[in-house]
Amino acid sequence: MSRYSMIIQWSDEDQLFLVTIPEFADRVIMPCTHGKTREEAIRNGEEVIEMYLEGWQAEGESIPEPSTLQIA
Repeated sequence: MSRYSMIIQWSDEDQLFLVTIPEFADRVIMPCTHGKTREEAIRNGEEVIEMYLEGWQAEGESIPEPSTLQIA
């Protein structure tokens, strides 16, 4: 399972759950995927994370570090 963050938000305009991956935001257009249900959005988000990581690794590019939410 991925250690990367996913933000799942409902879009009234699209009538879909949109997925944003904060650690990828400076390298990938966000939102990066979606789903008709929250569960589908999460599955699609995990697939996108895997796809980008594999692609960056194959190209020899740096891979963003997973981040942890800091609660003060």
